[in-house]
Amino acid sequence: MSTLSNRTLLEKADLALADLTAGGGLLKPAQAQKFMRLLVKDSALMKLVTVTPMASPKQQIQRIRFSSRVLRPGQEATAVATGDRVKPDLSHVELDAKLFKGEVRLSDEVLEDSIERGELRQTIMELLADAISRDMEDLVINGDTASTDAFYATMDGVLKQATSHIVDAGGVALAPDHLRDLLKTLPSEHTRDKKALRFLTSVDADIDYRTQLAERATAVGDKFLEGDAPVLYSGVPVQPIPLFPETLGTGSNETAVVLCNPKNIHVGIWRNIRVETARDISEGTLKIVATLRFDVKYADETGVAKAINVAVA
Repeated sequence: MSTLSNRTLLEKADLALADLTAGGGLLKPAQAQKFMRLLVKDSALMKLVTVTPMASPKQQIQRIRFSSRVLRPGQEATAVATGDRVKPDLSHVELDAKLFKGEVRLSDEVLEDSIERGELRQTIMELLADAISRDMEDLVINGDTASTDAFYATMDGVLKQATSHIVDAGGVALAPDHLRDLLKTLPSEHTRDKKALRFLTSVDADIDYRTQLAERATAVGDKFLEGDAPVLYSGVPVQPIPLFPETLGTGSNETAVVLCNPKNIHVGIWRNIRVETARDISEGTLKIVATLRFDVKYADETGVAKAINVAVA
Protein backbone atom coordinates (compact mmCIF):
# COMPACT_ATOMS: atom_id res chain seq x y z
CA MET A 1 0.00 0.00 0.00
CA SER A 2 1.45 3.36 -0.97
CA THR A 3 2.16 6.22 1.41
CA LEU A 4 -0.36 8.36 -0.41
CA SER A 5 -3.17 5.84 -0.02
CA ASN A 6 -2.34 5.33 3.65
CA ARG A 7 -2.46 9.08 4.26
CA THR A 8 -5.74 9.33 2.40
CA LEU A 9 -7.27 6.61 4.58
CA LEU A 10 -6.83 8.52 7.80
CA GLU A 11 -7.78 11.83 6.22
CA LYS A 12 -11.07 10.29 5.10
CA ALA A 13 -11.57 8.86 8.58
CA ASP A 14 -10.94 12.29 10.17
CA LEU A 15 -8.23 10.82 12.39
CA ALA A 16 -5.25 13.12 12.73
CA LEU A 17 -2.33 12.36 15.05
CA ALA A 18 -3.34 15.25 17.29
CA ASP A 19 -6.87 13.84 17.56
CA LEU A 20 -5.66 10.35 18.35
CA THR A 21 -3.34 11.42 21.14
CA ALA A 22 -5.65 13.94 22.79
CA GLY A 23 -7.04 13.01 26.18
CA GLY A 24 -4.10 10.84 27.14
CA GLY A 25 -4.39 8.76 23.98
CA LEU A 26 -7.73 7.11 24.86
CA LEU A 27 -9.92 7.39 21.79
CA LYS A 28 -13.39 8.83 22.18
CA PRO A 29 -16.22 6.45 21.14
CA ALA A 30 -16.63 8.08 17.72
CA GLN A 31 -12.86 8.02 17.14
CA ALA A 32 -12.67 4.39 18.24
CA GLN A 33 -15.38 3.49 15.72
CA LYS A 34 -13.47 5.28 12.98
CA PHE A 35 -10.24 3.55 13.96
CA MET A 36 -12.03 0.17 13.84
CA ARG A 37 -13.33 0.97 10.36
CA LEU A 38 -9.78 1.81 9.33
CA LEU A 39 -8.55 -1.55 10.64
CA VAL A 40 -11.27 -3.36 8.71
CA LYS A 41 -11.13 -1.37 5.47
CA ASP A 42 -8.29 -3.17 3.67
CA SER A 43 -8.53 -6.58 5.35
CA ALA A 44 -9.83 -9.34 3.07
CA LEU A 45 -11.28 -11.33 5.95
CA MET A 46 -12.29 -8.59 8.38
CA LYS A 47 -14.56 -7.05 5.75
CA LEU A 48 -16.55 -10.29 5.66
CA VAL A 49 -16.85 -11.14 9.37
CA THR A 50 -18.91 -9.60 12.17
CA VAL A 51 -16.83 -6.96 13.95
CA THR A 52 -18.24 -6.36 17.44
CA PRO A 53 -17.27 -3.26 19.48
CA MET A 54 -16.96 -4.54 23.06
CA ALA A 55 -18.09 -2.41 26.00
CA SER A 56 -15.78 -4.37 28.33
CA PRO A 57 -12.89 -6.82 27.91
CA LYS A 58 -15.36 -9.72 28.17
CA GLN A 59 -18.64 -9.95 26.30
CA GLN A 60 -21.07 -12.74 25.53
CA ILE A 61 -22.52 -13.60 22.13
CA GLN A 62 -26.02 -14.89 22.80
CA ARG A 63 -27.37 -17.66 20.58
CA ILE A 64 -31.06 -18.59 20.40
CA ARG A 65 -32.25 -21.32 18.06
CA PHE A 66 -34.89 -24.01 17.68
CA SER A 67 -33.24 -27.32 16.88
CA SER A 68 -36.41 -29.41 16.81
CA ARG A 69 -39.80 -29.23 15.07
CA VAL A 70 -41.97 -26.35 16.27
CA LEU A 71 -45.22 -26.85 14.34
CA ARG A 72 -47.85 -29.37 15.46
CA PRO A 73 -51.27 -30.25 14.01
CA GLY A 74 -53.68 -27.71 15.50
CA GLN A 75 -57.35 -27.24 16.24
CA GLU A 76 -59.42 -24.09 16.47
CA ALA A 77 -59.69 -22.61 19.99
CA THR A 78 -57.37 -25.28 21.38
CA ALA A 79 -53.97 -24.57 22.88
CA VAL A 80 -50.93 -26.60 21.95
CA ALA A 81 -50.56 -29.48 24.39
CA THR A 82 -47.96 -29.01 27.10
CA GLY A 83 -45.87 -31.89 25.83
CA ASP A 84 -45.80 -30.38 22.32
CA ARG A 85 -44.54 -26.98 23.36
CA VAL A 86 -40.96 -26.29 22.30
CA LYS A 87 -38.33 -24.39 24.24
CA PRO A 88 -35.54 -22.63 22.37
CA ASP A 89 -31.94 -23.72 22.78
CA LEU A 90 -30.21 -20.94 24.69
CA SER A 91 -26.43 -20.75 24.72
CA HIS A 92 -23.65 -18.22 24.51
CA VAL A 93 -20.05 -17.82 23.45
CA GLU A 94 -17.77 -15.46 25.36
CA LEU A 95 -15.37 -13.04 23.73
CA ASP A 96 -12.36 -12.50 26.00
CA ALA A 97 -10.28 -9.69 24.52
CA LYS A 98 -6.52 -10.16 24.78
CA LEU A 99 -4.14 -7.23 25.20
CA PHE A 100 -1.79 -6.23 22.37
CA LYS A 101 0.64 -3.35 21.94
CA GLY A 102 2.53 -1.92 18.99
CA GLU A 103 5.33 0.62 19.31
CA VAL A 104 7.23 2.74 16.80
CA ARG A 105 10.24 4.94 17.62
CA LEU A 106 11.40 7.82 15.47
CA SER A 107 14.72 9.57 16.04
CA ASP A 108 14.97 13.34 15.88
CA GLU A 109 17.28 12.95 12.87
CA VAL A 110 14.64 11.00 10.97
CA LEU A 111 11.99 13.59 11.78
CA GLU A 112 14.27 16.47 10.78
CA ASP A 113 15.80 14.92 7.66
CA SER A 114 12.73 13.25 6.14
CA ILE A 115 11.48 14.81 2.91
CA GLU A 116 7.98 14.53 4.38
CA ARG A 117 9.07 16.55 7.42
CA GLY A 118 5.96 17.41 9.44
CA GLU A 119 3.89 14.81 7.64
CA LEU A 120 6.19 11.93 8.62
CA ARG A 121 4.52 11.40 12.00
CA GLN A 122 1.15 11.15 10.28
CA THR A 123 2.54 8.72 7.71
CA ILE A 124 3.94 6.52 10.50
CA MET A 125 0.51 6.53 12.17
CA GLU A 126 -1.10 5.42 8.93
CA LEU A 127 1.43 2.66 8.37
CA LEU A 128 1.03 1.55 11.99
CA ALA A 129 -2.74 1.24 11.54
CA ASP A 130 -2.21 -0.77 8.35
CA ALA A 131 0.29 -3.08 10.10
CA ILE A 132 -2.07 -3.59 13.07
CA SER A 133 -4.85 -4.58 10.67
CA ARG A 134 -2.59 -7.12 8.97
CA ASP A 135 -1.42 -8.60 12.28
CA MET A 136 -5.00 -8.83 13.59
CA GLU A 137 -6.12 -10.75 10.51
CA ASP A 138 -3.09 -13.04 10.77
CA LEU A 139 -3.92 -13.92 14.37
CA VAL A 140 -7.65 -14.23 13.72
CA ILE A 141 -6.83 -16.88 11.10
CA ASN A 142 -3.71 -18.60 12.40
CA GLY A 143 -3.85 -18.22 16.19
CA ASP A 144 -2.99 -21.42 18.05
CA THR A 145 -2.55 -21.59 21.82
CA ALA A 146 -0.25 -24.59 21.32
CA SER A 147 2.12 -22.63 19.10
CA THR A 148 5.72 -21.93 20.08
CA ASP A 149 5.28 -18.44 18.62
CA ALA A 150 4.21 -16.19 21.50
CA PHE A 151 2.04 -14.05 19.22
CA TYR A 152 0.07 -16.98 17.76
CA ALA A 153 -0.16 -18.63 21.20
CA THR A 154 -2.27 -15.74 22.52
CA MET A 155 -5.53 -17.21 21.19
CA ASP A 156 -6.97 -19.85 18.88
CA GLY A 157 -7.89 -18.53 15.45
CA VAL A 158 -10.69 -19.64 13.15
CA LEU A 159 -8.69 -22.52 11.69
CA LYS A 160 -7.91 -24.01 15.09
CA GLN A 161 -11.45 -23.48 16.40
CA ALA A 162 -13.10 -25.35 13.49
CA THR A 163 -13.25 -28.94 14.78
CA SER A 164 -16.80 -30.29 14.38
CA HIS A 165 -16.89 -31.18 10.68
CA ILE A 166 -13.60 -32.18 9.04
CA VAL A 167 -12.85 -33.31 5.47
CA ASP A 168 -9.40 -34.76 4.74
CA ALA A 169 -8.16 -33.86 1.24
CA GLY A 170 -5.39 -36.43 1.54
CA GLY A 171 -2.56 -34.19 0.41
CA VAL A 172 -3.90 -33.39 -3.06
CA ALA A 173 -4.83 -30.03 -4.60
CA LEU A 174 -8.24 -28.50 -4.08
CA ALA A 175 -10.82 -30.20 -6.30
CA PRO A 176 -14.61 -30.07 -6.76
CA ASP A 177 -14.94 -33.29 -4.76
CA HIS A 178 -13.53 -31.55 -1.67
CA LEU A 179 -16.00 -28.67 -1.97
CA ARG A 180 -18.82 -31.16 -2.45
CA ASP A 181 -17.77 -33.08 0.65
CA LEU A 182 -17.61 -29.88 2.70
CA LEU A 183 -21.15 -28.96 1.71
CA LYS A 184 -22.43 -32.45 2.44
CA THR A 185 -20.64 -32.50 5.79
CA LEU A 186 -22.19 -29.24 6.96
CA PRO A 187 -25.53 -29.78 8.76
CA SER A 188 -28.46 -28.97 6.47
CA GLU A 189 -29.73 -26.22 8.77
CA HIS A 190 -26.61 -24.24 7.84
CA THR A 191 -26.91 -24.72 4.06
CA ARG A 192 -30.38 -23.25 3.62
CA ASP A 193 -28.90 -19.88 2.62
CA LYS A 194 -26.05 -20.81 0.29
CA LYS A 195 -25.61 -17.24 -0.88
CA ALA A 196 -24.29 -16.33 2.57
CA LEU A 197 -21.71 -19.15 2.62
CA ARG A 198 -18.07 -18.91 1.53
CA PHE A 199 -15.26 -21.39 0.93
CA LEU A 200 -12.40 -19.50 2.62
CA THR A 201 -8.94 -20.64 1.55
CA SER A 202 -5.46 -19.47 0.54
CA VAL A 203 -4.58 -17.51 -2.58
CA ASP A 204 -2.54 -20.37 -4.07
CA ALA A 205 -5.31 -22.90 -3.46
CA ASP A 206 -7.72 -20.60 -5.32
CA ILE A 207 -5.24 -20.24 -8.21
CA ASP A 208 -4.69 -24.02 -8.37
CA TYR A 209 -8.44 -24.60 -8.44
CA ARG A 210 -8.95 -22.01 -11.18
CA THR A 211 -6.15 -23.57 -13.23
CA GLN A 212 -7.69 -27.01 -12.85
CA LEU A 213 -11.06 -25.73 -14.09
CA ALA A 214 -9.41 -23.77 -16.92
CA GLU A 215 -7.82 -26.94 -18.26
CA ARG A 216 -11.25 -27.96 -19.41
CA ALA A 217 -11.52 -27.20 -23.12
CA THR A 218 -14.57 -24.97 -22.74
CA ALA A 219 -15.33 -21.26 -22.86
CA VAL A 220 -16.38 -21.51 -19.22
CA GLY A 221 -12.97 -22.94 -18.33
CA ASP A 222 -11.14 -20.05 -20.05
CA LYS A 223 -12.93 -17.38 -18.04
CA PHE A 224 -11.53 -18.69 -14.75
CA LEU A 225 -8.03 -17.58 -15.75
CA GLU A 226 -9.02 -14.43 -17.62
CA GLY A 227 -11.22 -12.89 -14.90
CA ASP A 228 -11.00 -12.40 -11.16
CA ALA A 229 -14.65 -13.03 -10.31
CA PRO A 230 -15.06 -15.64 -7.55
CA VAL A 231 -15.32 -19.25 -8.68
CA LEU A 232 -18.60 -20.82 -7.57
CA TYR A 233 -19.33 -24.36 -6.53
CA SER A 234 -23.02 -25.15 -6.12
CA GLY A 235 -23.63 -21.41 -5.81
CA VAL A 236 -21.03 -20.89 -3.05
CA PRO A 237 -18.02 -18.64 -3.89
CA VAL A 238 -14.44 -19.73 -3.30
CA GLN A 239 -12.96 -16.74 -1.43
CA PRO A 240 -9.14 -16.43 -1.35
CA ILE A 241 -7.75 -14.88 1.84
CA PRO A 242 -4.12 -13.64 1.51
CA LEU A 243 -3.11 -14.58 5.08
CA PHE A 244 -4.47 -18.13 4.97
CA PRO A 245 -1.44 -20.40 5.59
CA GLU A 246 0.23 -22.33 2.78
CA THR A 247 2.97 -24.04 4.80
CA LEU A 248 0.92 -26.56 6.78
CA GLY A 249 1.53 -30.31 6.87
CA THR A 250 4.72 -32.34 7.13
CA GLY A 251 5.90 -31.05 3.77
CA SER A 252 5.03 -27.44 4.56
CA ASN A 253 3.04 -27.27 1.32
CA GLU A 254 -0.56 -27.58 2.46
CA THR A 255 -3.41 -25.25 3.34
CA ALA A 256 -6.99 -25.55 4.58
CA VAL A 257 -10.48 -24.61 3.40
CA VAL A 258 -13.16 -23.33 5.77
CA LEU A 259 -16.81 -23.43 4.71
CA CYS A 260 -19.05 -21.13 6.71
CA ASN A 261 -21.10 -17.98 6.71
CA PRO A 262 -18.35 -15.40 7.47
CA LYS A 263 -20.82 -13.48 9.65
CA ASN A 264 -20.62 -16.48 11.99
CA ILE A 265 -17.08 -15.30 12.79
CA HIS A 266 -17.18 -12.62 15.49
CA VAL A 267 -14.14 -10.41 16.04
CA GLY A 268 -14.61 -8.44 19.25
CA ILE A 269 -12.57 -5.26 19.72
CA TRP A 270 -12.66 -3.53 23.09
CA ARG A 271 -13.57 0.11 22.55
CA ASN A 272 -10.88 1.41 24.92
CA ILE A 273 -8.25 1.85 22.21
CA ARG A 274 -5.19 3.96 23.01
CA VAL A 275 -2.76 5.64 20.63
CA GLU A 276 -0.18 7.51 22.69
CA THR A 277 2.96 9.50 21.91
CA ALA A 278 5.85 10.56 24.11
CA ARG A 279 9.22 12.17 23.45
CA ASP A 280 12.30 10.81 25.18
CA ILE A 281 14.60 13.82 25.56
CA SER A 282 17.66 11.81 26.57
CA GLU A 283 17.33 9.43 23.60
CA GLY A 284 16.11 12.07 21.19
CA THR A 285 13.22 9.91 20.00
CA LEU A 286 9.47 10.12 19.53
CA LYS A 287 7.54 7.02 20.65
CA ILE A 288 4.13 6.11 19.25
CA VAL A 289 2.37 3.28 21.10
CA ALA A 290 -0.94 1.68 20.10
CA THR A 291 -2.78 -0.47 22.65
CA LEU A 292 -5.90 -2.51 21.95
CA ARG A 293 -7.68 -5.70 22.96
CA PHE A 294 -9.50 -8.15 20.70
CA ASP A 295 -10.68 -11.75 20.41
CA VAL A 296 -12.31 -14.02 17.83
CA LYS A 297 -14.96 -16.71 18.22
CA TYR A 298 -17.49 -18.55 16.07
CA ALA A 299 -21.00 -17.72 17.24
CA ASP A 300 -21.92 -21.29 16.24
CA GLU A 301 -18.98 -23.60 15.54
CA THR A 302 -21.32 -26.39 14.40
CA GLY A 303 -22.02 -24.24 11.33
CA VAL A 304 -18.43 -24.62 10.12
CA ALA A 305 -16.78 -27.34 8.01
CA LYS A 306 -13.04 -27.53 7.37
CA ALA A 307 -10.95 -29.33 4.76
CA ILE A 308 -7.41 -30.19 5.88
CA ASN A 309 -4.32 -31.47 4.05
CA VAL A 310 -5.08 -29.48 0.89
CA ALA A 311 -1.91 -29.37 -1.21
CA VAL A 312 -0.71 -26.16 -2.88
CA ALA A 313 1.75 -26.05 -5.75
